[in-house]
Amino acid sequence: MIQEPQINPQLGPIIAKQLQMMIKQPIDGVHVIFNEQDVYDIQADIDGPVDTPFQGGVFRCKLILPPQFPQMAPKGLFNTKIFHPNVSEKGEICVNTLKKDWNPIQWSLKHIFEVIKCLLIVPFPESSLNEEAGKLFMENYDEYFKRAKLLTSIYALKQEANVLKGNNQIVFDEADKKNKVNQIQQKKENDQKKWLKRI
Repeated sequence: MIQEPQINPQLGPIIAKQLQMMIKQPIDGVHVIFNEQDVYDIQADIDGPVDTPFQGGVFRCKLILPPQFPQMAPKGLFNTKIFHPNVSEKGEICVNTLKKDWNPIQWSLKHIFEVIKCLLIVPFPESSLNEEAGKLFMENYDEYFKRAKLLTSIYALKQEANVLKGNNQIVFDEADKKNKVNQIQQKKENDQKKWLKRI
């Protein structure tokens, strides 16, 4: 059985140190999620910048390191659905810092997340991954803004959560979530019964 190449283990302490530094000295609007069990699980929540259609939303972003890292750039991915010219429907992020401008010597996780946050403020529709979003941005910005804001309201609005202070992980109360879903379902059924009685 052929083993897949692994990331250089010597990078682990470097990545952990950079993540811990970002927790101690955070970027405004970027909240690192530190996974003590796996330092290569690099994720952060990015607040939607003010005066953008993403304002009020929180977007979970993940960096995927290839085995050749840092000679090869990491891939950026939004786990939260977003309507943006430089983000594909699958969440893949297109930004020069992770493409042709990647520097394998002078790299930092802080800089990568700063660039991704800036991309939410200033998209580059010329190099769109989402052609529909790029076209709307160029030809009908108001319609683009409405569409992006709508998706933000559906997928990225802040939710109530319990925070485990020990490891900065956010855990949603699944029981409460299920109760709310059941309440909504029950209301629909009651409304339907009332409607059937009327006819």
